[in-house]
Amino acid sequence: MTSSHTVLIEPNRLFRQGLKHLLAGTCFEVGAEFNTVELALEAGETAGTPDLVISGQPVKDEAELPAIREAFPTARIVVLADDLSVDVLRAAMGGGADGYLMKDVSPEALLQSLQLVMLGEKVFPTNLASMLLDMTAAPQQSIRGLSPREQEILQALVTGASNKLIAIRLGITEATVKVHLKTLLRKIDVNNRTQAAIWAMNNGFTAEGAAVPSRGLQAVAA
Repeated sequence: MTSSHTVLIEPNRLFRQGLKHLLAGTCFEVGAEFNTVELALEAGETAGTPDLVISGQPVKDEAELPAIREAFPTARIVVLADDLSVDVLRAAMGGGADGYLMKDVSPEALLQSLQLVMLGEKVFPTNLASMLLDMTAAPQQSIRGLSPREQEILQALVTGASNKLIAIRLGITEATVKVHLKTLLRKIDVNNRTQAAIWAMNNGFTAEGAAVPSRGLQAVAA
């Protein structure tokens, strides 16, 4: 894998230095580091044009990650969290994060996860995956205006399935999936598939019975 210019945001100096040391000599060697998201945003262009931003600052609201996305539009964003929380995951996904990992993840799993993120995957902890899959399904009659096919697609979006994988699962073409997805986004009033997945989780949809996809959201063991 080619070298990825990495920016590190971490309030804890000891943890930040340890992570910087861990990444030294890898393709994710840290080029710039900051105590807070605010300092990273103030640095702007002086931080370079990162391929990857790793943030260990707790996600307080959904405004922080979009600000990082705006400042570094070409970068992948990985959140390192202290606690296992579905609510924080939702905030991270809604803010455009490409990965959500626990700070106690093993070094090997961290490097593997970063590699997956740079390949276009979305990664999250195995335990959190189980929490999402165990959510109670909402009664179909409460989901007004959604066809059975659109509800199937919503279930697939919860696991981050690509259009190609959804097409294979449902036995339809990718073009048909795109048409359904466009209509679906309009019906639930969201802008993209990530927001649709969050909407689905908030409305009780699960991925029960569906395999974890080879592309999209990936569960990573510690």
